[in-house]
Formats: sequence, C-alpha cells, structure tokens
Amino acid sequence: MASARRQIRETIPSTPIKVLRTVDAVRRWRKPQLLDHRIVSLVPTMGALHEGHLSLIRAAARESHHVVVSIYVNPAQFGIKEDLASYPVTWDNDCKILAELDRELADDGGNLGRISAVFAPTTNEIYPSGFPGQEVDSKGSFVVMTPPEKVYFGQKDVQQTVVIRNMVRDFMLPIDVVVGQTSRELDGLALSSRNVYLGERRRKVATVLNRALKAAEEKYLHGVLDRETILEAANSVTVDILNEQMALNPKQRVKYEVDYISLADPSTMEEVTHVDPKVGGILSGAVKMLPVESPLPGEDLGHSGGPAVRLIDNIVLKPSI
Repeated sequence: MASARRQIRETIPSTPIKVLRTVDAVRRWRKPQLLDHRIVSLVPTMGALHEGHLSLIRAAARESHHVVVSIYVNPAQFGIKEDLASYPVTWDNDCKILAELDRELADDGGNLGRISAVFAPTTNEIYPSGFPGQEVDSKGSFVVMTPPEKVYFGQKDVQQTVVIRNMVRDFMLPIDVVVGQTSRELDGLALSSRNVYLGERRRKVATVLNRALKAAEEKYLHGVLDRETILEAANSVTVDILNEQMALNPKQRVKYEVDYISLADPSTMEEVTHVDPKVGGILSGAVKMLPVESPLPGEDLGHSGGPAVRLIDNIVLKPSI
C-alpha cells in the first residue's frame, strides 16, 4: 500500500503534474474525479513530443478539467522492419515540455483545465501476459485503462482513429473521440516524432507523400470518383520525384520506397473502387525514406545516424453532395 501511495506522489519536478506508472495508480487517481463529476481527457503519445501533440493537449485543456498525457513507446506498434531501439526516447525533455505547457495553460484564462497527470507505464504493465509478438495498437487499451470522458488523436494516424471510434461504438463506451487536424511544417510535411531521423538531405524530399496525396485529392475535387484515376495521380508524383532523384549523383540524391497508397471508406478503412460523393473517402499512404547511400563528410544524417524512416500521411476527402 505504501508503494502504491509513492507511485501517485511522484511528480514532474517543480510541477503538480503526477507521474502514474501503473494501471492501478491511474484508476485510483481517476476515481475521485469521477465522483466529483470532473471531465478527464486522455492524449495518448509515444513521447518525443512535438507541436502536434501540444495542439491536442491544448484542445483537451479547453474542454476538460483534467488532462492525462500517456507516454509509452509501444513495441507492438513497430513493423517487422522498423527499429524500436532507435526510436527517440526523450523522457526528460518531454517532462520539460509538459511543465512549460502547463504553465502556459495556467496563464491562459480560456482553459477549463490543466495537465494533471502523465501515465508512463512499462511494457510489463501494459502486457502482463507477455508481449503479443505482433504489430498491434495499444491506444484502445489506454482508453480502457484510464478511462476518460474524451480522448484526443491527431488525424495523421487515421487508421488508429477509425479503430478507436469503432471500438467505442461497439462496446458502447461513454467516451468522446476527438480528432484534431494534422499539424504540419510550412512545406506540408506532417509533424512526427520520426522526423528527427531524416537529416537535412532527406528532409527536403520527405514531402513526396503529401505532394502525392494532394495530387490525388485534386482529382477528386474536380469530380473524379474512380479509384484508378485518383490513385494514378498520386503514383505519378512519387514516380516522377524518384526519377528526378535517381538522375542525381549518389552524393546528392535521396532514395525512397512507396509502402502503399490507399483510397478507403472513411468508416471502415476498407479499400473502395470508387468514392461515394455522399460519404467521401480517406486517401492515405506510407513511404520509407532509405538511408543516405553516399554521405558527405560531416553531413547531418539525422538521429541515430539516419536509419530508414517510415513516414505516413493522409487526406480526408469530404463529401461533395
């Protein structure tokens, strides 16, 4: 019992933000908020916080009495060819960012609440029966563990948001799933914790996926509904840019592989042969930015020496009638 009390007493230094390490600690912290009819929101993250995460936390603070930020690098969300060991783990910096943001929220009279807790469990806590050994999504588990009145996701992880919405609906959970717009750099690159891997050279080409998806979106906006024509616009962009790069010297070029480009139903994420203009659709994709093949002396290759980086993005095709 004393150990459990110590778990709830841990805080981010110089702040009232509690650090909760176990599911039991979260639920014991959560119970009085429930009894007091306080709105609790959850913002799930894998750490390495960036402005996209902060925009979700700000949105949650405007609509909730208490905001819980989860920080957990889930090994089950890494594909077979993705390197968990190289994922940026930045706990100290994340705590500093959250402390600064909480002070910002305190100074802003327009907010209902503040950051009250960080849920930072271990893998043994999340998978008490052992790691599943396959690529799965734990965000639904966090929703059940907390559980919040509201949970906030970014649109960039569109498949995840669809899964969570369907889970909440199917299990009739009293949870509002809030999806915020994807935060982007000025050139359109979606903000991601993985962007630190890119380095200067690959960063310049990393907008290829967004450019491809926007080309496909343009077809839809001009009345095209069939899958082949819409996706051909995206594929043409990825092929043209890669051809441009391959014409360069190895000391200048950037190579990448297109993992997929998808056109799917917005409710099920099942692939569609044409877009129903009454429903719209989801354009999404992933590209793998390959390691720089011929680095220049002193070149900025990115975090961990610039391994392959898998970037994802999507665009929502809104109903047109």
